[in-house]
Amino acid sequence: MTETPTAGAFHGREHRLPVRVYYEDTDFTGLVYHASYVRFFERGRSDYLRLAGADHVAMAAVQTAFAVLSLNVTFKAAARIDDALIVHTRFETVKGARILIAQTITRGGELLATAEVQAACIDPTGRARRPPAELVAALGPRLA
Repeated sequence: MTETPTAGAFHGREHRLPVRVYYEDTDFTGLVYHASYVRFFERGRSDYLRLAGADHVAMAAVQTAFAVLSLNVTFKAAARIDDALIVHTRFETVKGARILIAQTITRGGELLATAEVQAACIDPTGRARRPPAELVAALGPRLA
Protein backbone atom coordinates (compact mmCIF):
# COMPACT_ATOMS: atom_id res chain seq x y z
CA MET A 1 0.00 0.00 0.00
CA THR A 2 1.33 3.41 -0.99
CA GLU A 3 0.57 6.14 1.48
CA THR A 4 0.28 9.60 -0.01
CA PRO A 5 -0.90 12.85 1.54
CA THR A 6 -4.42 13.92 0.69
CA ALA A 7 -4.84 16.52 -2.01
CA GLY A 8 -8.41 17.21 -0.91
CA ALA A 9 -11.39 16.78 -3.23
CA PHE A 10 -13.69 18.67 -5.54
CA HIS A 11 -17.25 19.40 -4.46
CA GLY A 12 -18.80 20.85 -7.60
CA ARG A 13 -16.68 23.84 -8.63
CA GLU A 14 -15.06 24.11 -5.21
CA HIS A 15 -11.94 22.31 -4.05
CA ARG A 16 -11.72 21.50 -0.33
CA LEU A 17 -8.46 20.70 1.42
CA PRO A 18 -8.36 19.58 5.07
CA VAL A 19 -5.46 21.16 7.00
CA ARG A 20 -4.37 20.53 10.60
CA VAL A 21 -2.83 23.38 12.60
CA TYR A 22 0.56 22.42 14.03
CA TYR A 23 2.73 24.16 16.60
CA GLU A 24 4.92 25.57 13.81
CA ASP A 25 1.86 27.40 12.42
CA THR A 26 1.26 29.37 15.62
CA ASP A 27 2.72 32.32 17.45
CA PHE A 28 3.67 32.37 21.14
CA THR A 29 0.00 32.65 22.15
CA GLY A 30 -1.02 29.43 20.40
CA LEU A 31 -2.99 31.31 17.73
CA VAL A 32 -2.26 30.74 14.04
CA TYR A 33 0.31 33.28 12.85
CA HIS A 34 -1.04 35.44 10.01
CA ALA A 35 1.52 34.22 7.47
CA SER A 36 0.43 30.62 8.07
CA TYR A 37 -2.96 31.41 6.52
CA VAL A 38 -1.14 32.46 3.35
CA ARG A 39 0.63 29.06 3.29
CA PHE A 40 -2.70 27.27 3.80
CA PHE A 41 -4.20 29.22 0.89
CA GLU A 42 -1.20 28.31 -1.30
CA ARG A 43 -1.65 24.61 -0.49
CA GLY A 44 -5.31 24.89 -1.49
CA ARG A 45 -4.44 26.45 -4.87
CA SER A 46 -1.65 23.94 -5.53
CA ASP A 47 -3.80 20.92 -4.70
CA TYR A 48 -6.68 22.32 -6.75
CA LEU A 49 -4.38 22.42 -9.78
CA ARG A 50 -2.92 18.99 -8.97
CA LEU A 51 -6.36 17.35 -8.91
CA ALA A 52 -7.50 19.26 -12.00
CA GLY A 53 -4.54 17.84 -13.95
CA ALA A 54 -2.64 21.12 -14.16
CA ASP A 55 0.07 20.54 -11.54
CA HIS A 56 3.57 22.03 -11.67
CA VAL A 57 4.98 19.13 -13.73
CA ALA A 58 2.20 19.33 -16.33
CA MET A 59 2.57 23.10 -16.61
CA ALA A 60 6.37 22.89 -16.86
CA ALA A 61 5.90 20.58 -19.86
CA VAL A 62 4.09 23.44 -21.66
CA GLN A 63 6.53 26.05 -20.31
CA THR A 64 4.03 27.70 -17.99
CA ALA A 65 4.23 28.67 -14.34
CA PHE A 66 2.11 30.81 -12.04
CA ALA A 67 2.90 34.05 -10.24
CA VAL A 68 0.70 35.67 -7.61
CA LEU A 69 0.03 39.29 -8.58
CA SER A 70 -2.10 40.24 -5.60
CA LEU A 71 -3.38 38.58 -2.45
CA ASN A 72 -6.01 40.27 -0.30
CA VAL A 73 -6.60 38.41 2.97
CA THR A 74 -9.33 39.30 5.47
CA PHE A 75 -9.23 37.71 8.91
CA LYS A 76 -12.55 37.00 10.65
CA ALA A 77 -11.62 34.72 13.58
CA ALA A 78 -8.51 33.02 14.93
CA ALA A 79 -7.52 29.39 14.51
CA ARG A 80 -5.62 27.61 17.26
CA ILE A 81 -3.12 24.83 17.57
CA ASP A 82 -4.56 21.39 16.64
CA ASP A 83 -7.64 22.86 14.90
CA ALA A 84 -8.92 20.98 11.86
CA LEU A 85 -9.45 23.51 9.07
CA ILE A 86 -10.83 23.34 5.55
CA VAL A 87 -9.32 25.46 2.77
CA HIS A 88 -12.01 26.17 0.13
CA THR A 89 -10.75 27.21 -3.33
CA ARG A 90 -12.67 28.35 -6.41
CA PHE A 91 -10.99 29.44 -9.63
CA GLU A 92 -13.42 32.13 -10.79
CA THR A 93 -12.28 33.43 -14.16
CA VAL A 94 -9.42 33.46 -16.62
CA LYS A 95 -8.94 36.76 -18.48
CA GLY A 96 -5.91 36.99 -20.70
CA ALA A 97 -2.98 35.82 -18.60
CA ARG A 98 -4.82 36.56 -15.31
CA ILE A 99 -6.61 34.04 -13.14
CA LEU A 100 -8.98 35.21 -10.38
CA ILE A 101 -9.29 32.87 -7.40
CA ALA A 102 -11.59 33.04 -4.35
CA GLN A 103 -10.59 31.20 -1.17
CA THR A 104 -11.85 30.77 2.37
CA ILE A 105 -10.68 28.91 5.46
CA THR A 106 -13.27 27.46 7.81
CA ARG A 107 -13.30 25.52 11.06
CA GLY A 108 -16.42 23.45 11.65
CA GLY A 109 -18.37 25.71 9.30
CA GLU A 110 -17.13 28.94 10.95
CA LEU A 111 -15.48 31.39 8.55
CA LEU A 112 -11.94 32.26 9.72
CA ALA A 113 -10.35 33.99 6.73
CA THR A 114 -11.00 34.92 3.12
CA ALA A 115 -8.60 35.57 0.26
CA GLU A 116 -9.00 37.19 -3.11
CA VAL A 117 -6.10 36.11 -5.29
CA GLN A 118 -5.04 37.36 -8.68
CA ALA A 119 -2.45 35.15 -10.36
CA ALA A 120 -0.88 35.19 -13.80
CA CYS A 121 0.41 32.56 -16.16
CA ILE A 122 4.04 33.22 -17.00
CA ASP A 123 6.63 31.70 -19.31
CA PRO A 124 10.10 30.54 -18.15
CA THR A 125 11.47 34.10 -18.52
CA GLY A 126 8.76 35.52 -16.22
CA ARG A 127 6.75 37.18 -18.98
CA ALA A 128 2.97 37.00 -18.84
CA ARG A 129 1.42 34.58 -21.30
CA ARG A 130 -2.06 33.36 -22.13
CA PRO A 131 -2.92 30.08 -20.45
CA PRO A 132 -2.03 27.08 -22.63
CA ALA A 133 -4.85 24.92 -24.00
CA GLU A 134 -4.03 22.22 -21.41
CA LEU A 135 -4.72 24.62 -18.54
CA VAL A 136 -7.89 26.00 -20.11
CA ALA A 137 -9.16 22.42 -20.61
CA ALA A 138 -8.34 21.50 -16.98
CA LEU A 139 -9.99 24.60 -15.50
CA GLY A 140 -12.86 25.06 -17.98
CA PRO A 141 -15.43 22.75 -16.37
CA ARG A 142 -14.86 24.35 -12.96
CA LEU A 143 -14.99 28.04 -13.94
CA ALA A 144 -18.06 30.21 -13.34
